Amino acid sequence: MGWLNEHAQAISAIASVLTLFVWVFYAQLLYNGYVRQRRPRIIINRGKGVGLEALCLISNMSNEAIYIQHLVAVLHAQERDYELDIVEYQQQGDEEHEAAFRTHQGPLNSGDYIHIQSFDRILKRLLQHWGLKEDTIKQQKPQLEIRVIAIYGSEDMPVGAARHFHLDISAEPARQLNPCDVDTHRMNSRRDRKRVLSWAQNIEIHKSD
Repeated sequence: MGWLNEHAQAISAIASVLTLFVWVFYAQLLYNGYVRQRRPRIIINRGKGVGLEALCLISNMSNEAIYIQHLVAVLHAQERDYELDIVEYQQQGDEEHEAAFRTHQGPLNSGDYIHIQSFDRILKRLLQHWGLKEDTIKQQKPQLEIRVIAIYGSEDMPVGAARHFHLDISAEPARQLNPCDVDTHRMNSRRDRKRVLSWAQNIEIHKSD
């Protein structure tokens, strides 16, 4: 007891420092949990099948709504990459009238999803836009990438998501479509957001041309 009384101030100071470390640790845990909840989560997946006839699904698993600005399909071939903004589409069954055009641009609430037509239809739009034929890319082991460019909450810079799919166009009749990765690549970091912003800027430049 005499030793404790003699070193009471030092023990009290050490206890205060240890208590501070504990509070800092718990504060860091709470902050990390808050940041994780606030982080946007967009998922790109297949639905109603696994081949090219499957629907391309865009799901918003974020805590808040997102605003979809652009949906970009990219065909990665050996020669080059072919891009096309597919946020606007022509309604099936009425392809002769301009009034049949619709858009996927707009808000998507938390927990909601949309399908942006089948992968086969997206591929056909790409080929038609660039004047390509399936035979020219069939042997090139192409990949189809789907990109989402969106605004999340009140943040200034856009967020994005991307997912690659292996295409086996020669695999009749199923015409295989296999994801390259098990999950969608989330583009939430500052570096990724700058890349997403450059995607959006390039789309606007090409539209103005």
